[in-house]
Amino acid sequence: MTDSANTDLVDMLEQGAFDTIYHEHVSYWALGPMQTLFERHGMQAVHAERLPIHHGQLRITVQRQGEGDVDSSVDRILERERELEIDRFSTYEAFAGETHRIKQELNETVATLLHDHNRVVGYGAPAKGSTLLSFLELGPDKISYIVDRSPLKQGRYTPGSHIPVVAPERLLTDQPDYVLLLAWNFADEVLDQQADYRGRGGRFIIPVPRVQVV
Repeated sequence: MTDSANTDLVDMLEQGAFDTIYHEHVSYWALGPMQTLFERHGMQAVHAERLPIHHGQLRITVQRQGEGDVDSSVDRILERERELEIDRFSTYEAFAGETHRIKQELNETVATLLHDHNRVVGYGAPAKGSTLLSFLELGPDKISYIVDRSPLKQGRYTPGSHIPVVAPERLLTDQPDYVLLLAWNFADEVLDQQADYRGRGGRFIIPVPRVQVV
């Protein structure tokens, strides 16, 4: 029996998490294709589980065919994949279209805020944040700096966009008007952590899956 966890294609599509696609993430798994592979080698999936971390992971338990009962979780996940039509090219065309819509709306939002003399900074410097910044074509002329809790990132710059990374305390000493939340998959946690900043009138821009200002 083997047990492994990988990025779940269904979760990525449902969340519109295009910014999780980058050089470290080269595999996006779904149970249907995996099941075909297993069956070619005399194996079968007997249990399937979707996990929430990092935009979703898919954990599959596999045994030799006929050695174990197949749990109902396998059929549930296969049914969801069929509903999403993950085997159709049109599904990914729609995903790309939604990605470009988010880009346009985010750029328009940031441009409007800057035009109205607001200051915009960023929160979080994960790899997915660099993907988002590069796709949006945002640099230090629009995003003044990015705060991140990791001391290893502070004092450095984001790759490609060259935006300086500083400690989160800067939000309170500087009190910028808006913060683009690059680590949007941890939105609830970050918003709780930054209650003082928000209490002073600061607002966050959540970019994905829908552009929101909170």
